[in-house]
Amino acid sequence: MKDLNLFDLFRTSLEAGKEILDVYAQDFEVEFKEDESPLTQADQQAHESIMKGLKAIDPDIPVLSEEGRAIPYEERREWSRFWLVDPLDGTKEFIKKNGEFTVNIALIEGEYPSIGIIYAPALDVFYFGCVGEGSFKLENASKTEVRDERDLISKSTRLPEIKDRQVTRVVASRSHMSEETEAFIKELEAKHGEVEVVSSGSSLKFCLVAEGKADYYPRYAPTMEWDTGAGQAIVEAAGGTVSRYEDNQRFYYNREDLLNGWFLVTT
Repeated sequence: MKDLNLFDLFRTSLEAGKEILDVYAQDFEVEFKEDESPLTQADQQAHESIMKGLKAIDPDIPVLSEEGRAIPYEERREWSRFWLVDPLDGTKEFIKKNGEFTVNIALIEGEYPSIGIIYAPALDVFYFGCVGEGSFKLENASKTEVRDERDLISKSTRLPEIKDRQVTRVVASRSHMSEETEAFIKELEAKHGEVEVVSSGSSLKFCLVAEGKADYYPRYAPTMEWDTGAGQAIVEAAGGTVSRYEDNQRFYYNREDLLNGWFLVTT
């Protein structure tokens, strides 16, 4: 797939996952950033592990990571491609110890993600996708013997895995649903009848759509670019779309302001 080996990305994400689970098994301290978002030792250790892995894959591809240094737009705007990384997406879920946190790695080419990697260490599920070539899911990832990229693909399930469901499903928070999301669901009910709400933490919401377990994921709240790049690649490679709320255009990246606007994920 492309000119980069997915097997190397697979190993890089699993190594980061090990770092995260080492901290997860302990009592750990929680710090807070300037924006009041939580930060743990696991975020930092996963970042260092991923940086090491990506440099080994190709030292010439720059990295934009949530836990890395802030890189000025004047420098970033010259990038033709770069890695977009969230070493630990779902830190709040990590702190709650509910297992719904992930390692996110995306390759952005031009303005759009072309490769997406999402690994959920506590669930040991690995998702990956390459736009134009397909998306896949590997369960029991760390326990499966994988020799190379071809072996990785052959042992994985191509997505979407579930098709032709009778009930329309929407990914949304049951406890913190916005008025806009409620309105969106009511529109679907008027159009399709019964609508079921499903919930999941971190970027696993994208994976539910890519798998075919959900039809829509409306995100009518702020996110950052590193929260969405990997998930978008996996959804798009599985045949879905990620579009901006304001104009229904394809979600794009490496903007001057890394704060995302609202978006809608669909199958």
